[in-house]
Amino acid sequence: MRLFLIQIGLILLISSCQDQNQEQSNTNNSRIHKVVLQEVIQTSSYTYLRVKENDMDNWLAVPKMQAEIGGTYYYEGGMEMKDFHSKELGRNFESVFFLEKVATSPADTKNVAQATTYTSTVKSTVVRNEVKIDPAEGGITISELFSSKEKIAGKTVKIRGQVTKYNAAIMKKNWIHLQDGTDYNGKFDLVVTSNQEFKVGDIVTIEGKVVLDRDFGYGYSYEILIEEAVAK
Repeated sequence: MRLFLIQIGLILLISSCQDQNQEQSNTNNSRIHKVVLQEVIQTSSYTYLRVKENDMDNWLAVPKMQAEIGGTYYYEGGMEMKDFHSKELGRNFESVFFLEKVATSPADTKNVAQATTYTSTVKSTVVRNEVKIDPAEGGITISELFSSKEKIAGKTVKIRGQVTKYNAAIMKKNWIHLQDGTDYNGKFDLVVTSNQEFKVGDIVTIEGKVVLDRDFGYGYSYEILIEEAVAK
């Protein structure tokens, strides 16, 4: 019996050492940041986190979440925005790192790079609204845009739709998601950038330039993007 207990103790000790070595290996990865949360600011879409890493303070922005001050978090990657102005907060940040998430363990940061990928074809990240909107005069529908994207790439188009999502002042642009009820092979959501302000639920007609395969890095890529859009 005593020998059995000694064996069990040795197994637990080895397992504990392996876990500690694995955590140390994860945290020693230079790409993974270990931070302690100092301050939380909530907005309608984002949670801003002031964190301390060693002796340095940084601001992080992630999709809205609950976070505990004093808690330890981990993240990898991110897109830094310098001299960032939040219109919702009416505040300037010298630097903000935009992330898809922060994790409570270093192992959970491995999927961050993949999680930040967004294209208009990812149905799991886009909710389809029940809308049916007539196209603008002289304009095209979202389904027509996707079905003939190669022919109209680089051209200016006019599209009418409902604003289903709106994020302001990211990379010095406002980001709008439009839907008009049409669909092409499961593609029904159009992403638009503009300097103008919009509201979720508004039905708008916009005019902008068609850009294909736009990649901003850090996983933010778009099959089709309408840039420099203006409301007509």
